Formats: sequence, C-alpha cells, structure tokens
Amino acid sequence: MLRVDPLVLLGEDRPQPISAGPLDGVDEVRAALARYDIRRATASVVETGRHVEHAWLTYQHAHYAQVVRLLPGLLDAARGLRADAPELLVQAYRITSSVLVKLGEAELGWLAADRAVAVAGGDPVLAASAAVSVGQALRALGRDRLALAVTADAARRLAPSTVHGALLIQGILAAAGCVDAGRAGELADRAAGVAARVAGDDPHRTGFGPVAVELARVVAAVELGDARAAVGRHEQAVRRQAWRRLPAEYRAAYLVDAARAYLQAGDLGGAGRALVDADGVAPAEVRCRPAARTVLAEIARAHPVPAGVARLATLVGLTR
Repeated sequence: MLRVDPLVLLGEDRPQPISAGPLDGVDEVRAALARYDIRRATASVVETGRHVEHAWLTYQHAHYAQVVRLLPGLLDAARGLRADAPELLVQAYRITSSVLVKLGEAELGWLAADRAVAVAGGDPVLAASAAVSVGQALRALGRDRLALAVTADAARRLAPSTVHGALLIQGILAAAGCVDAGRAGELADRAAGVAARVAGDDPHRTGFGPVAVELARVVAAVELGDARAAVGRHEQAVRRQAWRRLPAEYRAAYLVDAARAYLQAGDLGGAGRALVDADGVAPAEVRCRPAARTVLAEIARAHPVPAGVARLATLVGLTR
C-alpha cells in the first residue's frame, strides 16, 4: 500500500504550526539558561528535590504556564547543588526541555536537553534519561534521522528499564518521521518486549509501559500516512485501563495525534471529538501548543464544523 500524506497528494503544503504567541516567562527561562555561573546553593538537596518533584507533577498535569514560572529559580537552585546532586540538575534541564518543546521553542529545548546530557557525565542511566529529552527536541526540530541515531546509540548502552523503553519510543517516532516503516516496527516490537519485562517503577518520569508502546504505534502510523491502521489501533488502545492512568499531559498530547489520524482518514467528526477530549483532559495542551492549534485550525475550516470545535477555535483565538 502506498502511504503518502494526503496533503502531498492534494498538492498542498504541510501547514505551519500556529503559535499562540510567547508565553509569559519564556524570556526569563532563556536568561536562566544563559547563566553559566555556579551560584552558591540557596536550598538543601532535600528541599530542591521537593521542588523538582513539584515541577514534574505540575508539568504532568499540563500546567505549562506555572512550570515556566518555576523554572528560572529551579535551574538556579539545582545548579548550586550540581556537585552534590547532579541528578536534580539533569531533571531540571529535562523539565525545561520538555515544556519548551511543547511551547514551540524547540531550539531552546534542545539546548536544555544537551545541558542535561553534559551534567549526566558518566552515569549511564542519567545520560540515557537526558537522551530521551534530546530525541524529543530533535524530532520537534524535524531532525528525525539525528534523533534516531542519538536514541538508538543511548539505548544500546542500557539494560532493559523504563528509560531504555522510553528511548525506544523516541526511536519508533523518529523512524516513522524518516518514513522507515520497517525500522519503526522493529523498534516497536523491541519496546513491547521491554514493557513486558520491566516493573512499573518509573523514577525518571518516562511514562513508559505497554500502553505507551501501543500509543507510539498509533503515532507512527499517523506519521507514515497509514490512517486506517492508526485509527484502528487508537480505538483499541484507549479502551485499556492503563490508558486512564497516564498523566494528563501524556493523554492530551496523544489525543492531538489521534485527531491527526482521524483527519487523515477523512473523519472530521472523529478528529473534532479527539481534540475536544484533549482540551477536556488538559486545556493548555490544545490552547498553548502550536502543533495542536494547527490541527484545530484545520478542523475548524471544515463545513460543517464538527460539534464543539467552533467554540474551542473561538476560545483559543483562531476564529471570531
């Protein structure tokens, strides 16, 4: 079966991401990343660890504006403890990278992820967790081949674990972005094997597990232009109990990709429902993330506009 993006067949350019404009606080995060001085620690390892945990939870609940406000102080505090607790600084850089990529600041996100790798040094698990963030940032920049190389190399150095599985997930998506269906399928099978073996403990906040592998297969099918497979897998995956246990950020981000699958399949109603559901799970994922706003704009141009989409498009300022 020939799998080609419908926009290419129609002679249309792929739509450019529609930004909501810079979020308040991003410039402060940029300034924090530009500071190279190691300041004296202003908080203990225990206190800073609590702040890192709070930032992760805030991110996973998709409160991105709040995370952005937390980051400058968190980065400064973690840098002050680098010698005593490098893992806290790695995590702070990873959170920074994740939220910047969400907000369309992928270049800055790549910088933060690269800093995480540098801080991890010779610790293989810390370095691998940082490589997950590098893979995400590179994919957001359209550097799928490089993302595949980085994540594959990091995965080879690691025993099966949730971090190893998360690297394979990034590899699946990067291979699909390279239109390499065979490699994406191979990595997905490997990830499924890892998911069946590792315990549920996830100290590095990867979200990895069997349902994450299934969701990655869906997104890979979307990237490969196989809308029928993507929709079929999606409708099976969201019936799983494990789906409901994923963080709000993870579920909402995935539902945006599910909306893309329905859009490729020509099912505007399904696309609209997925996007409205994503907004219900985590409004910031749809209202702040450029990739989601782009999908919303595409659906909102339909006639008739699917239920709930017109109101959502007006709420986010895409229509009046």
